[in-house]
Amino acid sequence: MKIGFDNDKYLKIQSEHIRERIAQFDGKLYLELGGKLFDDHHASRVLPGFKPDSKLRMFAQLREQLEIVIVVSADDIEKNKVRADLGITYDEDVLRLREEFMSRDFMVGSVVITHYNGQRAADLFRHRLERMGIRSYVHYLIDGYPHNVELIASDEGFGKNDYVETSRELVIVTAPGPGSGKMAVCLSQLYNENKRGIRAGYAKFETFPVWNLPLKHPVNIAYEAATADLNDVNMIDPFHLEAYDKIAVNYNRDIEIFPVLNALFEGIYGENPYKSPTDMGVNMVGFCISDDEVCCNASREEIIRRYYDATNKMADGVDNEDEVHKIQMLFNQARITTAYRRVTVAAQAKQELSEHTAAAIELEDGTIITAKSSPLLGCSAALLLNATKHLAGIDHEDKLIPQSLIEPVQKTKTEYLGARNPRLHTDEVLVALSVVSESDERCRKALEQLPKLRDCQVHSTVMLSEVDRKIFKKLGCGLTCDPVRKK
Repeated sequence: MKIGFDNDKYLKIQSEHIRERIAQFDGKLYLELGGKLFDDHHASRVLPGFKPDSKLRMFAQLREQLEIVIVVSADDIEKNKVRADLGITYDEDVLRLREEFMSRDFMVGSVVITHYNGQRAADLFRHRLERMGIRSYVHYLIDGYPHNVELIASDEGFGKNDYVETSRELVIVTAPGPGSGKMAVCLSQLYNENKRGIRAGYAKFETFPVWNLPLKHPVNIAYEAATADLNDVNMIDPFHLEAYDKIAVNYNRDIEIFPVLNALFEGIYGENPYKSPTDMGVNMVGFCISDDEVCCNASREEIIRRYYDATNKMADGVDNEDEVHKIQMLFNQARITTAYRRVTVAAQAKQELSEHTAAAIELEDGTIITAKSSPLLGCSAALLLNATKHLAGIDHEDKLIPQSLIEPVQKTKTEYLGARNPRLHTDEVLVALSVVSESDERCRKALEQLPKLRDCQVHSTVMLSEVDRKIFKKLGCGLTCDPVRKK
């Protein structure tokens, strides 16, 4: 994988910039954290060289100065809202996040339950936190939020919320997902700190869109593709342009809410220290791009990947036509089609030639390996064998797994387990390869090539099973599939 992002530079200048922001206020900064703190794979895909744990590593440099407050909405607890990527409820994710932070030696000060209106499930969760020795606070629903500024910035608004006790100068406010109320918690704390004579600050830490890249830069277009289901739109920040006569990129929700935030800041402090939504950010990513072409190419690949994700969901019956149409529009802005993705073209060509479902992988050196389905193997399982044989220098015609081993597995699947598809999946092929490797040197060499598949791109002409998808994810491959269900 070609590198286009200087991760070491990012760790250095991002932490320095946050320290500077803390110093602008009375040694107290509430930092709203947008996006993923753990495993930020979107950033690592569009900015090759950005490590998925970069944010954590950056905050590790500020460990002694910071504490973390985790926010969860009482409505989300009541509705048992589930994180789609993890399959767990938001309240369970609060506990998971806390453990993840603490295992890395970060201080987690408390949990704030927002949008509280007497929800029973929220009360039960708070009692659970209490039994675990975890401090918790509640913030209430405020009529007319966020537009009724006079009420919000008063003792009947923010003043009714529990004051969250914190002991360190940098307070990171994070949550299991969007809509949890992170910004409102930060602003409520500013109001209540100000009543106590402390002029605390607020800043927002979101990686995308990158404010100092052009509006239609592929990295920023890829962010729109990633949030197509939310219909986020990148825009020129008009407040920044008016204040500084400089172009900066932000997105619609932050721009739309800024006049309200401006009024809230004036209600709390008498003035707003920020002249634009871009001013509120502390994002230095744009200064750390070391090879723009590499990041542009990676971002175009990401836009296509998001398109296939959306069309696969539609094929599964999800009503997401608007999301698909939005990404198709972004194709025009990025001046690409799915043909930009080399493995897509290779897999589709293989299917047309063989008249069987097919898959392709692009290896680190640019070599493309293809495979088709057969009576014994699915196309993805065959692809793993073909790719590892190529990397190990094993002749393509050599059969690593004897048919005598495959057939009993197929019989068990169909006759005893009721499967309709007798072909072996990727996990079954890897197990069989492992068994044979004890007596066959070629199989051992093939297995040793698996780490070389990390960051390689894969495309299948048919939607793969959940098992196959998970295997490619564990191998670190970027997988896309045509929106065609297996027959």
